[in-house]
Amino acid sequence: MVRLEHEVLQSVLKPARYTGGEWNAVIKDHAAVDCTWALALPDVYEVGMSNLGLAILYEVLNRREDIAAERVYAPWTDMEEEMRKRKMPLFSLETKTEISAFDFVGFSLQYEMIYTNVLNMLDLAGIPLFAKDRGEAMPFVVGGGPCVYNVEPIADFFDFFIVGEGEEAIVEVSDAFMAWKREGRPGGRKGFLQRLLDVPGIYVPSFYEPEYDEEGNYRALRPLVEAAKPVIYKRVIRDMDDAISVEHPVVPYMDIVHNRIMLELFRGCSRGCRFCQAGICYRPARERTEENLRKMARGLVDATGYDEMSLTSLSSADYSCLGRLVDDLMADFRDEKVSFSLPSLRIDSFSIDLAHKMQQVRKSGLTFAPEAGTQRLRDVINKGVTEENLMKACGAAFRQGWKQVKLYFMMGLPTETDEDVIGIAELAKKVVDLYTEIKGKRGCKVTISVACFVPKPYTPFQWFGQLPIEEFQRRQQLLKEHITDRAITFNYHDA
Repeated sequence: MVRLEHEVLQSVLKPARYTGGEWNAVIKDHAAVDCTWALALPDVYEVGMSNLGLAILYEVLNRREDIAAERVYAPWTDMEEEMRKRKMPLFSLETKTEISAFDFVGFSLQYEMIYTNVLNMLDLAGIPLFAKDRGEAMPFVVGGGPCVYNVEPIADFFDFFIVGEGEEAIVEVSDAFMAWKREGRPGGRKGFLQRLLDVPGIYVPSFYEPEYDEEGNYRALRPLVEAAKPVIYKRVIRDMDDAISVEHPVVPYMDIVHNRIMLELFRGCSRGCRFCQAGICYRPARERTEENLRKMARGLVDATGYDEMSLTSLSSADYSCLGRLVDDLMADFRDEKVSFSLPSLRIDSFSIDLAHKMQQVRKSGLTFAPEAGTQRLRDVINKGVTEENLMKACGAAFRQGWKQVKLYFMMGLPTETDEDVIGIAELAKKVVDLYTEIKGKRGCKVTISVACFVPKPYTPFQWFGQLPIEEFQRRQQLLKEHITDRAITFNYHDA
């Protein structure tokens, strides 16, 4: 167990990132359980605590009396400096146990930019970076999350991966581990990994060998043992009403990125945007029933005391009973001043009416995602949204009292030209002018947020190369030059 000295906490910017002890955190005696998991998101506490997937796995594992699951996130640079100076190993939040003492360290791989954090966290924990170098007493390092669909670049650092949705698979892995442990750990680490080949959705890199052609191009992945499947199919939760969700979310002592209840309406997406990996990897769309969602919402408010709830999904406005659900939730919580929000709105007047209804408690800005500045490019990416849709939606919003609109775009999409980039500025200007036309005065604030397009595996755009940094920077500058109205704020990612 790691002792967290007062002088360490006093020398870092946000000590609450490391102290643990939050409301609904689960603390178990490791000596009284048969399997321990350190669930890690390789990013800072505020981001890790906002991840619904890890929160679900935390609940799933801790419901079992024979399993303990604890949380660990990447320390910020000030804390890392203190830890390295004092030779303090990476520890869990619940019991301050060294991460190297757990049976499993499970990393949720949400995006490629955090791969280096995984290695840094392993180093801080004193766990060898490469799977082949880990001894018998070391934890098994597991990967999950959206990046696992294209995991070969980092396969050597992980003992195995869970491909697809993990709620059922993680329990099957734990049961296989406990059975192997009871039998005296036959065959050592390799013996356990061999057992996992019988669990659907598990990829063990050490049982495969990549093959390349004469020019060095990757050709195939060849199984080295008979039990290793040539094709690994993702795990899918078939019935969302039957699936365990978060009932007792851990409530932080500090502000986090999504500091509210997240109510997951459904998984998957019925749209076919050509850039979107999540829309493809989380197929098919599976909804929860309205009755179940109301019951979940009641339990979550009672368990946390939050007064804000986000109705989350990849495209929440596509939930089939959304209008009725919102009416019922607002009636259920009318006397408790609970506000509801949708993370993304469809660009139509139904969404505006819904947002107006939902934001009676507190009115925030509206967010739309046209993704591209011209209709030609929106058609290329199969966005299914027209400029007329956006103007109608914004017009309805302005008439109902909104003054702030945020628009999300991507830069560097396949076939994009300078005309498409300039189209982003022109579209934002049209929204500002529409407000002036409707209200007869200025006063609108439009924020355009522009991300750099990253081609994602398994999408129709996976073989399009990413733009060079210099070209991203040139296009960002071009867009900046064409934004002349002070009502428009331009946010963009560091190329």
